Amino acid sequence: MTIVITAFERSPDGGKGLARDTRVRWALEETGQPYEVRLVSFQALKEPEHLRLHPFGQIPTYEEGDLVLFETGAIVLHLAQRHPGLLPDDDDARARAVAWMFAAVNTVEPPILDLVIARIHEGDKPWATQRLPLVEARVRQRLGQLSARLDDAQWLDGAFSAGDLMMASVLLRLRASGILDEFPNLAAYVARGEARPAYRRAFAAQWAINAAVPQAG
Repeated sequence: MTIVITAFERSPDGGKGLARDTRVRWALEETGQPYEVRLVSFQALKEPEHLRLHPFGQIPTYEEGDLVLFETGAIVLHLAQRHPGLLPDDDDARARAVAWMFAAVNTVEPPILDLVIARIHEGDKPWATQRLPLVEARVRQRLGQLSARLDDAQWLDGAFSAGDLMMASVLLRLRASGILDEFPNLAAYVARGEARPAYRRAFAAQWAINAAVPQAG
């Protein structure tokens, strides 16, 4: 059965790897699964056909035969459980890798997304100058905790896993802010993720789509 995922026909980040379909592409590449991409417009996200796949009108979605999934964590976990390459063989190690997946999207990503909103969407608000330092402090607190846990290890728990895939993808959102560089071991950790051949193939695939789209102006 052919795997089909959805992605923006024109990503808001211009194909820099921040759209969440990159995480799914990366997982598919790590597990060696061929896939097809159906591009959707922002208008299409609101239409019934897409809402049947993703009730919240977002991307990506995942279709494999009768199976339809949404939420990147769920999709990556499905791929990791079904195909070798993203979860250890040892049961306890597998459980820890899954815990890191949850930590990435439930503990580390929320303050990072809050920072993105504060900088991009709320920067012109009269209270922005007071709110932004508070948001940045919450991000630095989480990164400090993660940095201490990672220490000088290559990956979060032994070999590279789906937990690292999700965590590195989340941390990538911080690069433009400069905060990631305040934690050299985390910056190096993300760079190791980006250097993996599977990530490079996933990034190139998303970049190629957006590079082919004529830019406004």
